[in-house]
Amino acid sequence: MAVSGQRRRPVVALYERIADAVHDGTYPPGSTLPSEPKLAAELGVSRPALREALLLLQEDGLLTVRRGVGRTVNDRPPRRGFEQVQPLEALIGTGTPLRVRALLRTVEEPTDFTTQHLLAPARAELRFWESVLTGEGAVAALSHEWAAPDALLQRAHPEFARALREAEARTERDSGSAVSMLAVLVGASRETALSAHSGITATLLGRRRGEQLGRPADTPAVLATQVVRVGEVPVLAAKHMLPTGTPALPVLQSH
Repeated sequence: MAVSGQRRRPVVALYERIADAVHDGTYPPGSTLPSEPKLAAELGVSRPALREALLLLQEDGLLTVRRGVGRTVNDRPPRRGFEQVQPLEALIGTGTPLRVRALLRTVEEPTDFTTQHLLAPARAELRFWESVLTGEGAVAALSHEWAAPDALLQRAHPEFARALREAEARTERDSGSAVSMLAVLVGASRETALSAHSGITATLLGRRRGEQLGRPADTPAVLATQVVRVGEVPVLAAKHMLPTGTPALPVLQSH
């Protein structure tokens, strides 16, 4: 059975329009939003849809309702990444996204990790990207990313499959144009809803990863794993190794 991309609900798209306006300074911290009727007219949406989006923004910490004042933008709204799936290089950059340097762009057979998280059959061919993220002259993280088999991507998210091929071709022509696989997925998903699940464990770098990151093998590190889905279909799985000293990674916990 063919699997099609899941389209964003209108209220989600509206949520993101308002969140973008907060983050780009249209509604700066401390400012008061226009009244519901005025804001609905400005955005060209219904008041019920607007009210639902505003409630979600309040729950996520961007807005506060003040009696006699209305809805105000919080002084410290959460950074992008709390509201939607974001690439690691954008989340851990200190105001400026980290740079991505491609170490390897290849195709490989499933590992135990990808068999479990991408449901990849034996002898499937999976795109594998190995990258280091750097900022201010220092290596901040090592990323391993795998995409689901091409046949599945063509059914579940053909825009992502096409964008992956184009990104690999650009990197082959110009290594300085490298981006993460997750950045490619996010860029190809403006009309497709994504969901993600991540896990975090404490570990040590080990010899090989220590050499790649220019750190001793016994350096403490955080291993973050991530699986991104379109609907119920996993399309990307990743492991990110973040050694001690990496900029803080925002984490939103859920039950």
